[in-house]
Amino acid sequence: MKKLAFVGFLAVSALLAQPQGPPPGGRMGFGGRGPGFGPGGPGMQRTVTGAPYTGTEVSSHSQTLSNGNVISSQEQTNFSRDGQGRVRMETTMKHPDGTTSTRVTIHDPVAGVVHNINTQSKTSNDMTLHGPPNGQGRGRGQGQPGARPNGARPDVAGAGGRGQRRTDPNVVTEQLGVQTLNGVQATGTRITRTIPAGAEGNSLPIVSVHETWMADDLKVPVMVKNSDPRSGTSQTQLTNIVRAEPDPSLFQVPAGYTVTKDRGGMRGGPRPNGPSQKQ
Repeated sequence: MKKLAFVGFLAVSALLAQPQGPPPGGRMGFGGRGPGFGPGGPGMQRTVTGAPYTGTEVSSHSQTLSNGNVISSQEQTNFSRDGQGRVRMETTMKHPDGTTSTRVTIHDPVAGVVHNINTQSKTSNDMTLHGPPNGQGRGRGQGQPGARPNGARPDVAGAGGRGQRRTDPNVVTEQLGVQTLNGVQATGTRITRTIPAGAEGNSLPIVSVHETWMADDLKVPVMVKNSDPRSGTSQTQLTNIVRAEPDPSLFQVPAGYTVTKDRGGMRGGPRPNGPSQKQ
């Protein structure tokens, strides 16, 4: 169970590098929250090198029930990424009973390992990454083999064996331009998805909105917002951004910790750019 929970956390954490529409009823955030954004598919993002930074990701979620009761949660993650593409994520979660807990994950594509660190027990559960060499992710993002300049792919056959993805009339994508957020320039995209009346037994249309602001130079989202009447609203921001090489010790298991290794490792390996695009 611990292994499954850890893998699930890593998968969600990797979802914040490319703007994409939120699934119906989806919730934004790391571990089900948000820019774990997250800031491709789970665990398939390419390593980003040459763009070191540190920052604090703050994620909040709020849902109002039919009786007016409000359910809210908040999470904070400290991110560090060095010039070699190593990423450290230290997440502090506040639980409903008022207590907090912290989890630390270090993704090291240079050594080919993910460290899952428990600071209370002073242990690290390590998972070996089996996949392409550093910097050669399996996803088809911009600049990768098989990628199309506009993100289209040959899903539908057309003339000469080529084609484009069919347009969904219920999904509208808007380019929001460029603005400065938290000290960095970011490009915004808003995706509005409408579920027509009667499609899921709903008497009225259901409209959900997913908005992402990406820092193009850092290749991470600095803000992600989700709104869905079925699951509430979520917002995640990457704040306190410092573009400098982090302390190398942040990407190492502290001395004196007991290290255990999982069998088999992770195929392909999660390659988080930073905050994921949690939805």
